[in-house]
Amino acid sequence: MALRWSDIDLATGKLKVERSLEHTVQQVRVKEPKTRAGRRSISLDAFAVAELRAHWKAQQEERLKAGIGKGGKETLVFGPLTGELPRPDTLTKQGAKFSQDLGLNVRFHALRHTFASMMIKAGVDVLSLSRRLGHGKPSLILDVYCHMFGNDEGKIVQALNAAFSSVRKENLPAIDR
Repeated sequence: MALRWSDIDLATGKLKVERSLEHTVQQVRVKEPKTRAGRRSISLDAFAVAELRAHWKAQQEERLKAGIGKGGKETLVFGPLTGELPRPDTLTKQGAKFSQDLGLNVRFHALRHTFASMMIKAGVDVLSLSRRLGHGKPSLILDVYCHMFGNDEGKIVQALNAAFSSVRKENLPAIDR
């Protein structure tokens, strides 16, 4: 929610996560992510780049139509045209309405879990996924998503067979029993 256009390089498909929003009793303010690992750079897929380009164009047209003028690099990517900081729960509420309009019952944060599950199923390694999600420890992926990894006993046996297939029994040292 604190993402600015200056955080996105659409030419290279990179996005920097350097800020987040916090809703205190008095105000909404920008702060650093919870952990050092939360500050990260991620690569964007072609679909995301195309959608962000379309969003930028629509946002600029909306600003001009409202008489505000074009937004600059420090304009929020997702937020009110007026530039004030949105409450963090705004996206949650908008996501709930969108989900309801589609006849679904999906919470916005569940999309993060869906993404992680899809990446595990696609074979993305735990360390890369952990970094992408901004986790401080890769073990969090294993703790939360261990059920997604299944049982690879067959793969273990195949790997052992491949590793030892070139070893001849007669070349092994005798084992005292």
